[in-house]
Amino acid sequence: MFEIQNYGSFIAAILIFQLMPGPGTFAILNATARNGLGAGFGAVGGTLLGDATYMIAAAIGLAAVMQANPLLFQMLQWFGAAYLCWIGVQLLRAPASRDSAGLEPIRSARVYFRTALAVSLTNPKVILFFVAFFPLFIRPDASSLTLVAMMLHVSFISALYQGLLVLLGNAAARRLKAIPMARKIASRVAGMALVGFGIKLAASNR
Repeated sequence: MFEIQNYGSFIAAILIFQLMPGPGTFAILNATARNGLGAGFGAVGGTLLGDATYMIAAAIGLAAVMQANPLLFQMLQWFGAAYLCWIGVQLLRAPASRDSAGLEPIRSARVYFRTALAVSLTNPKVILFFVAFFPLFIRPDASSLTLVAMMLHVSFISALYQGLLVLLGNAAARRLKAIPMARKIASRVAGMALVGFGIKLAASNR
């Protein structure tokens, strides 16, 4: 279908990739827990744009350029690791600030969009994933439209999964409001997860 080889396996691989929690997942859940659906969907938009940017870059051969310039790729890895750790530390240090109604300060969805986009773009290994992933399901004689169809599949399934993640995360956040320390704990867990991802990325760059 769509000139994609092993179409069923292609869809299954995308689903498995989505189910593997990464920095983007925690950015979405953190935004949803803090400011609800609008913030969560803002983070989804940032994550999708970041992934789309890397998919397009992979398609036009940026990965080949980066592989030909290992120092550039290494610098991006270190920058990505440092940024993820910085975001995580900010979450760990942030006080459990609340207004008089006991709610998180209201922030625009654009704030969470920019944060999620930055988290997505500072994980340069994503581009290598797509470079390794796409050739597994495309024939050598396939047209460029096949690659476009593959990117659209990834984006559509990602949007569905992440949208569901926001809805479920928002429902869970509402239930946890009755627990005074729930938001603080969720923020700390997200912070530790982002720091962990940053350290893992830095370790693999040694």
